[in-house]
Amino acid sequence: MSDPTPAGPAIPGGPASAAAVLDAGLAEHPDREALVGRHGRFTWAELDAEANRAAHALASLGVGAGDRVAMSLPNDVDIVVGFLACMRLGAVWLGLSLVLAPPEKAYLLDDSGAAVVLATPSIAAELAPATARIVVVDPDGRDDEWRSRVADAAATPLDISVDPHGPAAIAYTSGTTGRPKGAVHSQHNLLLPGAVARARAQYRADDRVGVVLPLTIVNLIALGPLLAWQVGATCIAIDRVDASSLARWIRDERVSAISTVPTIMHDLLTNPEVEPDDLASLRVPGVGGADCPESFRDLYRQRFGTEVTVGYGLTEAPTAVTMTVPELPAVAGSAGRALPHVRVVIIGGDGAEASPGEVGEICVGPAADGPWAGVYTPMLGYWNRPAETAEALQGGLLHTGDLGLIDEHGEVFVKDRRHDLVIRGGANVYPAEVERVLHDDPGVAACAVVGRPDDRLGERVVAFVQPVEGATLDIDQLRAHCSANLARYKVPEEFHVVDAFERNAMGKIVKAGLRERLGST
Repeated sequence: MSDPTPAGPAIPGGPASAAAVLDAGLAEHPDREALVGRHGRFTWAELDAEANRAAHALASLGVGAGDRVAMSLPNDVDIVVGFLACMRLGAVWLGLSLVLAPPEKAYLLDDSGAAVVLATPSIAAELAPATARIVVVDPDGRDDEWRSRVADAAATPLDISVDPHGPAAIAYTSGTTGRPKGAVHSQHNLLLPGAVARARAQYRADDRVGVVLPLTIVNLIALGPLLAWQVGATCIAIDRVDASSLARWIRDERVSAISTVPTIMHDLLTNPEVEPDDLASLRVPGVGGADCPESFRDLYRQRFGTEVTVGYGLTEAPTAVTMTVPELPAVAGSAGRALPHVRVVIIGGDGAEASPGEVGEICVGPAADGPWAGVYTPMLGYWNRPAETAEALQGGLLHTGDLGLIDEHGEVFVKDRRHDLVIRGGANVYPAEVERVLHDDPGVAACAVVGRPDDRLGERVVAFVQPVEGATLDIDQLRAHCSANLARYKVPEEFHVVDAFERNAMGKIVKAGLRERLGST
């Protein structure tokens, strides 16, 4: 499929659209593997034909440009092929996390106005009745309506001109506070992370890029298949996260690059069933999506001989906007420097750009100079939420709602989510700062700091801590450690020990439930 002439900025080195992301590899190595999953294995030529068939199948269901198509599927070839089909039709894709409760899935379908849903048999049963047309995907069963439709469709390209700067995907926020909002992204947006990775030579054409985090998250589509194909590599859709099964995937498919969260990587490196040779192919073992305790960093260094790459990103960006460079000396607490396609700006309470070292709201815009000048475009807005869109994109910048600072060297330090900020007696307490101190204790596996409403002080600082398996936490010792490393007003006044935390799909602790727990006590 050829790219139309883009109406907005073009990506250096192309392609202009996700609809055309296979074109270069298709011309250069059509017979190499492009996509592997539990239920399929496609060369570049085969994947191109399959994506065309899938696009025809969606079109036969009445899907056209601008129509929303939802997918609630495990990591496998079907969700990736379905995404490509949407891009070729100019349709708008959205993922429904498998773990969402039925009312949560129903809300996203209703909010997006999805016309068609591709779902597993169990999720299809959850969603019925629904206004959307539900198509069952069941490669292990007899009634796989989706694959039957694809098999019967033509493999010829569709004669459709796709706007790379128009709506292409809706990425719903995690919903840690209130109802989720749908960040709308263009095909151009979704290609940028992979284009930047290609320009930075992070990946090679012979890499096999494994995706273990849910592909129902659009950021993982950008960092998985789209990134892999832009560098000419193979994408491996991995459908298991337990250490022993993941290790088998890595070993058997010779996975060389992977993006995980600390909990998954920690289990992979410590599980006695995982042999060192199982991970021998890993060349780019990425970790993101959550804070990394120092104990984990040590474990990572010992195994891979390099520092964990830390970054900062968000659904609305999409994905990363800053990143550390493992080859450079680590800066404690830093989330790295702005990636080459973006400019990170700190906006103070007066609406003006803050000076180095001053805390304000982290905002993101396109790079002002160099080969990436003007290339970055933030999200198009929040789906059907004009007021929130105007607030988030005021002044031509993406206002993240996160608090942070930039030092004189350009290092970005993320203090916290603006709504997570605890204001105790008029003083700002950044939970992430307290959490970093709590993580210093080797007995702490995970922690979260929130505020408890207080009539006199406004809020009091409360810490929830999860001990390392087999460890017993000494709360008095933990409190003393905080007192030695934090100002008095930042030291938690309550400590609650928990067996585990509720986490979202990206491995981040859901703090809303902790605040509700405090309200009930």
